[in-house]
Amino acid sequence: MSDQIRVRFAPSPTGYLHVGGARTALFNWLLARRTGGVFVLRIEDTDRERSSGEMTQAILDGMTWLGLTWDEGPFHQADGLDRHKGDVQRLLEQDAAYRCFCTPEALNAKREQLKEEYRYDRACYHIPRDESARRASAGEPFAVRFRVPEGETAWDDEVHGDTRFKNESIDDFIVLRTDGTPIYNLAVVSDDIDMRITHVIRGDDHIANTPKQILLYQAMGAAVPRFAHLPMILGPDGKRLSKRHGATAVGQYAEQGILPQAMNNFLALLGWNPGGDVEVMGMDELAERFSLERVNKKSAVFDTAKLEWMNGQHIALTPAEALLPLVAPVLVRDGLLGEADVDARRDWLLRLVEELKIRGRTIHEIAGHARTYLVDEVEEYDEASVAKHWKNAAEVDQRLAEVHEGLSGVDPWTPEGIDTALRAAADKAGVGFGKLAQPLRVALVGQAASPGIDFVVHTLGREGALRRIARAREKLAAMQGA
Repeated sequence: MSDQIRVRFAPSPTGYLHVGGARTALFNWLLARRTGGVFVLRIEDTDRERSSGEMTQAILDGMTWLGLTWDEGPFHQADGLDRHKGDVQRLLEQDAAYRCFCTPEALNAKREQLKEEYRYDRACYHIPRDESARRASAGEPFAVRFRVPEGETAWDDEVHGDTRFKNESIDDFIVLRTDGTPIYNLAVVSDDIDMRITHVIRGDDHIANTPKQILLYQAMGAAVPRFAHLPMILGPDGKRLSKRHGATAVGQYAEQGILPQAMNNFLALLGWNPGGDVEVMGMDELAERFSLERVNKKSAVFDTAKLEWMNGQHIALTPAEALLPLVAPVLVRDGLLGEADVDARRDWLLRLVEELKIRGRTIHEIAGHARTYLVDEVEEYDEASVAKHWKNAAEVDQRLAEVHEGLSGVDPWTPEGIDTALRAAADKAGVGFGKLAQPLRVALVGQAASPGIDFVVHTLGREGALRRIARAREKLAAMQGA
């Protein structure tokens, strides 16, 4: 076996790239990148009825979004059909496999009779080779079964350690169907041998396949790769992650405003412990730290709140130039900007996104905060903020009047000029700056939480700020008259 680590991600194109598959792809990718190895992508499309080109493309799109670029591929398992059949023929010639002429009806009858105790009775194993070949040549339908030897099959799993299966618990499993197509286990082993795969990293749900595959490697005279079976991903209710827990396909998370680097960071920590207190990591650091030795045996829980927190951390670390192409389409979709406005107001939008990025956990939340600065008026006043900061309507109205007058004379319209005018208005009103800034925030954005007041006023522009102050004073007058 080569000294260079070669790993593969081998999804079935019968559905989208789901969270579990994405984590498997990520762990393979990280190991390849850390060791200078090769990451191979193989589409396991031998199930022709359930596979589709649309799903294949969706998987490729999902991996591209995550940035999990492959070094070789994508290969298609269906293209290896002749090799698969050739491997089965060699197993027959070595007496490691045999033709099974039992009809489905006969097998079902035995299965129904024996129930849980059913195991294939090797009825066809005892057919002489010449007779078996003659019946096959005569056109009699047959499948091919692998002859499971006595003893046990064991391996040192990279995650679970010493793992053993008694061979007597494994049926003589089919490797070639009656229609001449290979069964999963045969195709996988044939492909992995052909692609010189050294490490097979996959979910715990595949662990029952491993002894069968090891037996096939051994029968084919090939080196057995290292196996690592990753812990399952569970929902908050402790059950296997599924659609009932919400989005499970990575494309859905992209649509919800999750960044790919955040998704990778989150997925990496589902079952892997980097050591220490570090949680927020980019792809380079993930690859540098990653090792199979620190993968946990215990199942991991998919916590959406943790994912959104992680996303917020990555958003805060991302330059506005990289965020604007994600935020702008949401603003255009919501009718807040035209396509032409994005280019015309690019500098203004960049400043806005840079200020707001620390306040959003998703791209959509940032767009929601940006909405405040793109509509003509405050759409809703937060009741708690009004109750706290507009308690004395007459006093607040007087302070806003001073602000209105002060801002009207700012020229040029700069944050520095705005700050000077606001502090002068506070002095004139005889109050501390905070006593003026908080009621003003409510007037301008409808709530007490916002970026710095100088930034808010400057971003709204003179006309927008003065219009909102005037509208707030109308509301305050109505509160005094009530």
